[in-house]
Amino acid sequence: MKSMAERYVRPEWVRRINAMAGSVGGAERLIPIEADALLELAVASTGSDDFGDFDDTGWETGFRKIVEGLAETDLHAVGRLITRQELLRSLRTRLLLARLWKQHPDIRKERVSAPVIVTGPARSGTSILFELLWLDPALRGPTAWEALHPVVAEGEADERLAWSECEQEFWADVQPEVAAIHELRSDLPVECVTLTTPCFQGPHWPMSLQVPGFEVNLDAFYGYHRCLLQALQYGRPDQQWLLKTPAHLMTLPELFATYPDAWVVQTHRDPAKTMPSTVSTTAMVQWLRSDHVDLSMLCTIINLGFGAALNSVAEQRHSGALPKRFVDVHFTQLLRKPVDTLRAAYEAMGREFGDEHAERITKYLAEKPRGKFGVHKYTPEEWGFETAQLREQQATYIRHFGVELES
Repeated sequence: MKSMAERYVRPEWVRRINAMAGSVGGAERLIPIEADALLELAVASTGSDDFGDFDDTGWETGFRKIVEGLAETDLHAVGRLITRQELLRSLRTRLLLARLWKQHPDIRKERVSAPVIVTGPARSGTSILFELLWLDPALRGPTAWEALHPVVAEGEADERLAWSECEQEFWADVQPEVAAIHELRSDLPVECVTLTTPCFQGPHWPMSLQVPGFEVNLDAFYGYHRCLLQALQYGRPDQQWLLKTPAHLMTLPELFATYPDAWVVQTHRDPAKTMPSTVSTTAMVQWLRSDHVDLSMLCTIINLGFGAALNSVAEQRHSGALPKRFVDVHFTQLLRKPVDTLRAAYEAMGREFGDEHAERITKYLAEKPRGKFGVHKYTPEEWGFETAQLREQQATYIRHFGVELES
């Protein structure tokens, strides 16, 4: 299997900055990341030392574990810059949210009612479905700028849109092929993985960094998730939340424990397409930060995690172990007839699908054709899988949901 360095050529500016670190003894000296120093910087920049309690006990332990683990992740200079900014931004978010919470204690009483949550394996249509649902004026998806910067610090101008634009589009600057895999924009809705970075115990960190021994804390992840949604909706007109992340596929019991009236829209596609893409996408996220990405380990982890989840969800839904609040959307059907597919999904949820929404979908797709930023081409074999073996392993999933196999 080819390494990431054999697959992708770094832009010259990235290569030069990374090489520059050698002149000062390494990237860790050029861009230091130290837990106590970051905590002090966050406090100094906000004028507050209360990091809040957002139902995510253990956040500081998680934060320190991430920072300590960086010594073994071999980040290059640009990777350390990205990571340092994310860590510091997340600490500031906690401080600013805690201040907002003290000013408005009624936030805790906010009810997150019947969110619509999209989940499914990567490259199964979760992103485009998320965006098409987001065109419904009755649904509210968290945009990148409000997810990354939910609160403006006192006395500061509101520059969140400009900040998040840089943060979102920077990934494609570091490696242009990112845009073909997943478009990132400050005004587009973002995943729950992004929403929950400040709890320091969610899936963003192990997805982005190969931190030894790091484990996701689901109680903290969903606890912070709910608290943030409460803060974002406080004082705003009533709208149902529209949320998304493939990771929910592996934690559906915890999701329903947090949001028992949620509707889960599950996407489906041939595992021979989705599993290698999940590896390639995760590998790209880590390649943005490090020259050394363990592809074999990623293949093993993703095959075990998502592979088991796909079959398990099929079995749990068949047995009735999960609530009957699922809507199924097949990737091939979504591509062929997007408006009809969404109309059927809305009917299953008992929601009204209006002509205005249908028109918005048609216009949106016309302005964003598939492959607009290049085509993300791959085969299972290129990423350490075998087509026949993947389909055999996921036979329960394929059979239960009638997943169409693709050539």
